[in-house]
Amino acid sequence: MASPLHQFEISTILPLNVAGYDVSLTNSSLFMILAVICATIFFVMGMQKKALIPGRLQSAAEILHNSVANIVSDTAGENSKPYFPLIFSIFIFILFCNMLGMIPFSFTVTSHILITFCLALIVFLAVTITGFVKHGLHFFSLFVPHGTPLVMVPLMFVLEVMSFCVRPFSLSIRLFANMMAGHIMLKVFAGMAVMLMAAGGATMILLPLPILLNVALIGFEFFVAGLQAYIFAILASVYLHDALELH
Repeated sequence: MASPLHQFEISTILPLNVAGYDVSLTNSSLFMILAVICATIFFVMGMQKKALIPGRLQSAAEILHNSVANIVSDTAGENSKPYFPLIFSIFIFILFCNMLGMIPFSFTVTSHILITFCLALIVFLAVTITGFVKHGLHFFSLFVPHGTPLVMVPLMFVLEVMSFCVRPFSLSIRLFANMMAGHIMLKVFAGMAVMLMAAGGATMILLPLPILLNVALIGFEFFVAGLQAYIFAILASVYLHDALELH
């Protein structure tokens, strides 16, 4: 049985070298492209008719749009509307990458921390730039909680800055760890079922157990795939709220 970690290996599909830079098409980049294409087709087809009584595809597109719109407005406030396209785009990208990763023999892009860190870094930079553009140097007041005793200000400032800078790491690790752990579990229990089938004999009695467990895990992983995109959008909105309102 192949290692459970084998599914996360990045392999080159189309070698490309431009001006001395390796820009080869890998399985990771391929599935990121597929996620963008699938999301584009989904929303173009879903909103093409713009029916007053929506069909299933249009309803699904509207539900996703309205759900994220409510997350942003409720969490980050009314002033956050200009930032909705960014959070919605990241949410949809993560959601489709997660769902494509559930297809057998596919590749789970979000199981690589470099990808999730880049997404978290985009949010972090957007939030930080927004804070300085809107508030100027007053943005630093975010790192000194209201009512902090004067003697405690230096310590609190350092701790709050450290906490703020850790955000992209915690945001990226949460998504990466959940997706990677789930797919490892699926691989392990699927391997157990294969081994029991290969062994034959009396061990076949136990075969339904790992199969049923795999079915349950697959259903749970679909739930986690959507939940992680949802959590990422909520946390991005929380961080945006801090930058806009400074509390």
